[in-house]
Amino acid sequence: MSKYSIDELKRKLRDPGWRTVTSSIIHTREGTLGELAKTAHARRKSGQAAGYLQEIETKIEVDLLQLEELWQHMGLPTI
Repeated sequence: MSKYSIDELKRKLRDPGWRTVTSSIIHTREGTLGELAKTAHARRKSGQAAGYLQEIETKIEVDLLQLEELWQHMGLPTI
């Protein structure tokens, strides 16, 4: 499966068409990459698993390392 570079992900922060993937269907959300990155950050901050983000159309996934880089780019503290 292909992956986006961190620079490509930074450019896509405002793009819709992303979803969260966690072990719980209750936490599944859809929205922009930036919104979902903030949601994953809040979950991680509260002690829950951040899960990962997936672009709906392509199924390309953002792993935790890339997510942490996005958090830094967005000014969110790395946890």
